[in-house]
Amino acid sequence: MENLNTFVYVVKNALYINLTNRCPCNCSFCIRQSSKGEFENIDLWLDEEPTAKEVIESLKKFDIANFGEIVFCGYGEPTCALDALIEVAKFIKGNFLIPTRINTNGLGNLVNGKNIAPLFEGLIDCVSISLNSSDAEIYEKNVMPSFGKEAFPSLLNFAKECSKVIRKVVLTTVATTISIEDEKNCERLAKELGCEFRVREFIENE
Repeated sequence: MENLNTFVYVVKNALYINLTNRCPCNCSFCIRQSSKGEFENIDLWLDEEPTAKEVIESLKKFDIANFGEIVFCGYGEPTCALDALIEVAKFIKGNFLIPTRINTNGLGNLVNGKNIAPLFEGLIDCVSISLNSSDAEIYEKNVMPSFGKEAFPSLLNFAKECSKVIRKVVLTTVATTISIEDEKNCERLAKELGCEFRVREFIENE
């Protein structure tokens, strides 16, 4: 499939924004591992990262009022392109009433070397964080973060900081990738951090 540098794409009733292919994790269950490198017949591998202006121009091609949500989520970790994310979010909130969400691995503070959660206040309505396990060793084994043992505690701190400024913070795991007991522990951990919990569907690689 020809790479068309897809910056904005549709999933059900939401617009998704593909800012980057960079990611500090190498999750064993990630659909990026697919040899096809496609999501629902959309090629999300980028020849180069878009500027905020390019993303905004792509958004303008859609009738945004007909969608229920805009989600920062593509074939990479959106906080790796933090400046573009913030600029695009400001455009969205300055022109539309549509809710915004970030799907993230929760390592944005390590990626950017600072607490980025306050930057989302008033711009992001929901942050969905891939927790993936309540146990640091299991997390590190399944997620394989480039930050090593720093990753798991940083993720938990990021969730805590986001809860201070964002209305809805959700910690997630992927179905069948951890034990039922671990899922229950994840749910308890989410509550302790003031977050919601959700089990995401596992997507098979083709």
